[in-house]
Amino acid sequence: MIQEPTVLTTLNLPKLTPFKQGKVRHVYDLGDTLLMVATDRVSAFDYILPNGIPEKGRVLTQITDFWCHFLSSLLPTHLISVNPNDFPKETQVYNALLQGRSMWVKKTQLIEIECVVRGYLAGSGWKEYQTQGTVASVPLPKGLSLASKLPEPLFTPAIKAQEGHDENISFEQLVAIVGPELANSLKTLSLAIYNKAAVFLESKDLILADTKFEFGMLNGEIILIDEVLTPDSSRYWDKSTYKVGESPPSFDKQIIRDYLESVWNKEGVPPQLPAHIIEKTTQKYIELFERVTS
Repeated sequence: MIQEPTVLTTLNLPKLTPFKQGKVRHVYDLGDTLLMVATDRVSAFDYILPNGIPEKGRVLTQITDFWCHFLSSLLPTHLISVNPNDFPKETQVYNALLQGRSMWVKKTQLIEIECVVRGYLAGSGWKEYQTQGTVASVPLPKGLSLASKLPEPLFTPAIKAQEGHDENISFEQLVAIVGPELANSLKTLSLAIYNKAAVFLESKDLILADTKFEFGMLNGEIILIDEVLTPDSSRYWDKSTYKVGESPPSFDKQIIRDYLESVWNKEGVPPQLPAHIIEKTTQKYIELFERVTS
């Protein structure tokens, strides 16, 4: 359940061993397992913004929990529990803080590839198509428009970048990096997850325009890891406002990006977000959570 609005932008759990820290999540090492904690931090244009978004960390965690259970018949995931009472003893002192925004997960060997699936023409894919007629170097039919549904979903892998945007790679490059067997498995699994989720979301009057997945290896098996089909990793559109040729409003940080582009040149320290932008963004995150999970 989403609880009363709170904002958590900093995190200090001194009794736990840090594993890594991202723009939103802190990950702690628990031996064979990890603790992932989602803060309410928000980033845009590769900057972490001064403000947090109330309930964002809880929404990301609870949506991932929903999808991990929904997809469990398709493939194994790293999720063990989102209930702090189930977590190892050393985390129990932080239960109140962890509630709703943390996942206890299996530790895997990370496959350092972003597995992107695109079902519609949007974002960087639309920009590339306009100039080259391709998306991630994959040729597409002529005459497509912004937000057009693609003839079939595209698997467009990318290399994870330490800084800046991830770099698209061809399937042939993926094969060269991880080998043909793993490359084909990643492609097959990514497309299967996308298709299963997209069909389900149609019943919620939602469109899954594109998304990205991460995988790890555990005991010789491919495991779905990290956040799954959240508004931070996926582009969701409302079917009621979707029109080919227009950029549909999405359930993510687009409100924030649009505001920043109107007031900031993307240099130096990002500006504070006004209250109405924060409130609208929170509402979008919570609306998506409620529509996806009912």
